[in-house]
Amino acid sequence: MAERMLQFVRLRQAQPDKRDLSARRSDFGEIYREFAAEAAAEQSSRCSQCGVPFCSVHCPLNNNIPDWLKLTAEGRLEEAYEVSSATNTFPEICGRICPQDRLCEGNCVIEKGFESVTIGAVEKYITDTAWEKGWVRPPTPRQELPYSVGIIGAGPAGLAVAERLRLRGYQVHVYDRYDRVGGLMIYGIPNFKLEKDVVLRRWQQYEAGGIQFHLNLAVGRDISLAELRARHDAVFIGTGVYKARDIECVGSGLDGIVPALDYLTASNRDNLGDAVPDFASGALNAKGKRVVVVGGGDTAMDCVRTAVRQGATSVTCLYRRDKANMPGSMREVKNAEEEGVEFTWLAAPEAFLGDAGSARGGEGQVSGVRAVRMHLGLPDATGRQQVAPIAGSQFTIPCDLAIKALGFDPEDLPLAFGEPALPVTKWGTLKVHHRTMMTELPGVFAGGDIVRGASLVVWAIRDGRDAAEQIDAYVKAKASQALATAAE
Repeated sequence: MAERMLQFVRLRQAQPDKRDLSARRSDFGEIYREFAAEAAAEQSSRCSQCGVPFCSVHCPLNNNIPDWLKLTAEGRLEEAYEVSSATNTFPEICGRICPQDRLCEGNCVIEKGFESVTIGAVEKYITDTAWEKGWVRPPTPRQELPYSVGIIGAGPAGLAVAERLRLRGYQVHVYDRYDRVGGLMIYGIPNFKLEKDVVLRRWQQYEAGGIQFHLNLAVGRDISLAELRARHDAVFIGTGVYKARDIECVGSGLDGIVPALDYLTASNRDNLGDAVPDFASGALNAKGKRVVVVGGGDTAMDCVRTAVRQGATSVTCLYRRDKANMPGSMREVKNAEEEGVEFTWLAAPEAFLGDAGSARGGEGQVSGVRAVRMHLGLPDATGRQQVAPIAGSQFTIPCDLAIKALGFDPEDLPLAFGEPALPVTKWGTLKVHHRTMMTELPGVFAGGDIVRGASLVVWAIRDGRDAAEQIDAYVKAKASQALATAAE
């Protein structure tokens, strides 16, 4: 057991060992082995306990990271869990999927010659231990309140709202159009990053705490937003963003060109034991195929690494910028390279090529991607370097399956919900007052990706926790006002 901190001067940074490469390429199990208790304590002891902890400053949740690292180093794991869970609804999930290299670990103040403190893996270790020891308890309130809140969307933002309000005694109802709880955590993120039991046990725990889930229920189809507003004292919208961005180029209508989320959802459903006709038919299965993934974010990395595990004969990632400008986690890029993914940097698709004839009666089957080399130019208004094609640099990559991982935009919620008064921004995200998180519709709040655009799970959790505070204040103020009016 570590007895003091600042051990970075003698201990090297270490992550949990990865499973054997050949084994992890052939299954969907998480790639990292469990941290041994001694190793977790040693890595925690590397923390310098600095006066201004930039790890906490750059964490969207402002987690008290130095505190729970010190407690872990001292072997006080139950206290470490209490500190960790005080600011984070899902520490075991953030420890697995957060891009720590861009957030907490990437901003560690330890000199880079010593490398940053290992944070994400320790966070995962603390909470996994808490589950094993029975320290994680359902969100059971001390006292029930007569107020109810409806939450649209069972993703990280909606679940964070549900947990915080249930602990305060609210009657919480979560509505989701899918058949399982978790949103993109259950259907969008592959098992090798986040095994689904980790998400499903939270669902079971929340039901045990009295949160009621209404699944396979779509707002606007099965129930209206007006009905939910009449049924509940407040409503939170946390639907996320699911509309895939597209690319307009020749051959986009060919068979074998699919959106990333359709592909990932089919794979995750198959791993959950669901019957997935498009997976069984091969339409959304990379087995035996040459795969090209267009894009450079975390979703693209999920796709290329899924294709490897499905048995693709080759997997290529086509990205229009260079490696340094990848928007995704560098840790995920490194994992993909280790697993055999080929990266073609500074190249963008110009056209999809196809073979004539199609079993589906379409334009034909995709057989390749014609791409053009790009070069980086001057930064634009956002500070990011612009890209421009290099004349005469076209080349072709053969493929049988092309996956477009170009990001996500919000769906038209006013149309989907049948509520034209629901205001949106020019990007299609919901417009809210950023202090109260309430829309122009009284009592209707929103947060997560549907407000900020496609972002990280940790930001959705932050929005959900903040929204819960605002909903609580709104409902209680409204109740007090009603009592005052009745007394007059």
